Amino acid sequence: MSNAEHITCLIIGSGPAGYTAAIYAARADMKPVMYTGLMPGGQLTETTEVDNFPGYPKGIKGPVLMDDLRSQAERFGTQVRFGMVTKADLKSNPKRVWVDDTIEITADTVIISTGASAKWLGLVNENRLRMNAGGVSACAVCDGFFFKGQDVAIVGAGDTAAEEATYLAKLCKKVYMIVRRGEMKASKAMQHRVKNTANIEILWHTETEDVLGKELVEGVVVKNKQTGELRTLDVKGFFVAIGHKPNTDIFKSQIEMDDMGYIKVLHGTSKTTLEGVFAVGDCADKVYRQAVTAAGTGCMGALDAEKYLALAGIH
Repeated sequence: MSNAEHITCLIIGSGPAGYTAAIYAARADMKPVMYTGLMPGGQLTETTEVDNFPGYPKGIKGPVLMDDLRSQAERFGTQVRFGMVTKADLKSNPKRVWVDDTIEITADTVIISTGASAKWLGLVNENRLRMNAGGVSACAVCDGFFFKGQDVAIVGAGDTAAEEATYLAKLCKKVYMIVRRGEMKASKAMQHRVKNTANIEILWHTETEDVLGKELVEGVVVKNKQTGELRTLDVKGFFVAIGHKPNTDIFKSQIEMDDMGYIKVLHGTSKTTLEGVFAVGDCADKVYRQAVTAAGTGCMGALDAEKYLALAGIH
């Protein structure tokens, strides 16, 4: 006989989506339990200044924002626990998960808010400056404003890179777009937009060798793969747009996903292909990936879960 703890609403992962789901679920007396994952608060804990989240006219530091959301969730009774869900059986009823391979839990509803992780080049100085908020970013919409009127570089060749390059071009004096090959993977429409933007310079057949700067980005060293020539770009910001990976591996083969691993939800809802399982935030969103949109889907997840419990006669 299982000794698993049983709960009404389990939230897997934190961040704006998870914490917002927790706030709504707790206020609906669903007694949510959240397991934060290895990075409580998600990607925003690596962001210094957040200027585009409503309600903070002077901006707020990412970790502080996440602490505020956690405190608000706890105020209404959410149990926030540090731990990583390492295994799940979401097809069973009730749902079963294991935390840190040892703690077994059953749940009537599960809200997945595991987020997505940005892909990086793996350069030592890239990582150092990123972790120290020194001008390395994976989100132009989030951080482009801080480089208004300055020169920046962006790495990538897909639709996201092209879109972010054109976004940066509206704010920055000059945008260098670093492309590994002699062609882009972006759609033709996006390629035309980039090529027709006067202050974007595309560096074809080019790779990033190093990011310069002690505390802030002071330049980027790039190498032409065809000629071997090294060049230093005098930039103050370095953006990496080579994709994101949703943190959904443990749910594969159980829940329907797209070819990139993003969980599919019924349009206009947070409902997945499994009854009683809901997906919110960046693990189900490859388009917007903003804190405020993640929070919005977190609200949807809790409301959808509440409705599911009511129809099932569980509460």
